[in-house]
Amino acid sequence: MSEEPLVLVEQRGYVQILTLNRPDAMNAFNMALSEALGEALDELDANPDVRVGVITGAGRGFSAGMDLKAFVSGGGIDAMPNPAGRGFGGIAERSAAKPLIAAVERFALAGGLEVALSCDLIVASEGTMLGIPEVGVGLFAGAGALLRLPRQLPYSLAMEMALTAEPITAEVAHQHGMVNRVCPKGEAVNVAVELGERIARNAPKGVRASKALIRNVLGVSEDDFWAFQQPALEDVFASSDAIEGATAFAERRDPNWEDR
Repeated sequence: MSEEPLVLVEQRGYVQILTLNRPDAMNAFNMALSEALGEALDELDANPDVRVGVITGAGRGFSAGMDLKAFVSGGGIDAMPNPAGRGFGGIAERSAAKPLIAAVERFALAGGLEVALSCDLIVASEGTMLGIPEVGVGLFAGAGALLRLPRQLPYSLAMEMALTAEPITAEVAHQHGMVNRVCPKGEAVNVAVELGERIARNAPKGVRASKALIRNVLGVSEDDFWAFQQPALEDVFASSDAIEGATAFAERRDPNWEDR
């Protein structure tokens, strides 16, 4: 009997669900899972029938982070699950061009939270624990949390999480804007898909450009911003979908996006 894939793929309309599938290891990332997620994201970007991705975890929760057993047995830093060009989990340093939503149940800890933070939006169920406990095992959150948490949470709260190793709940994260939706337990995927469907109603080129600009604009001055966005503006505003969108609005009908 062949083994199940490390990333399960399910299509719901224009939304594709990618499920981390190491439930017996709490979806801890070894190199194989990281490579599988990176490959799945490349396939998601290449699929014209997909406009939004949802990443979730099989079994007890989203992900407990790096597989520490593999880290130790592999000799430490050389065994980190960082595929070349993509970073931890196959996503931390290079995500997808299309929007990604993390659908988190019960916990996203250490590298698991860093994978969720590598997505564009987060949906989490009630009581879900979100944390970076790496300092408690002799490490630190080296897959992007120390970059992204201070951008999404108050400085003092991000610092407390990093130094104490204590997690926060989905409710606290939502209060401060890190989590977009808090939902009943067991409903994270469904709520994430609903959010993805709302995004998928919009022009794909405009959505991708908006994602790229918002992700990369920090540190760009207002004076530099206009030149910074000009390539995207020329690409999107000169597209066939730009004409279709304006025409559909004038004709009071739904647009027919062709992503060109």
